[in-house]
Amino acid sequence: MLKEFRVRKNIIHYPNLETVLMVEEFIRENSGTYKKKALWEHLPRKMIYQTFCVIIDYLIYSGKIAMDKEEKLAWIYNPALVKKYLARKDLKV
Repeated sequence: MLKEFRVRKNIIHYPNLETVLMVEEFIRENSGTYKKKALWEHLPRKMIYQTFCVIIDYLIYSGKIAMDKEEKLAWIYNPALVKKYLARKDLKV
């Protein structure tokens, strides 16, 4: 079950698409390596931490990333696998 997406108030800066895609790609390449703060510190481009938190909340809500018990972020989105399972007649959604 997905967590309820937290609507943040008083956001100084919303992320643009280019920034969201940059964070997605970095997480995909470094899946399971960094915790949230360390990930933010190692991004290729700097950004406001609040903006980064908005992106992380969105990615968790959309089911693209997850946090393990050590609080490291990992990429879990796999559309090819989903398509494979949806094509199977013996499985129902």
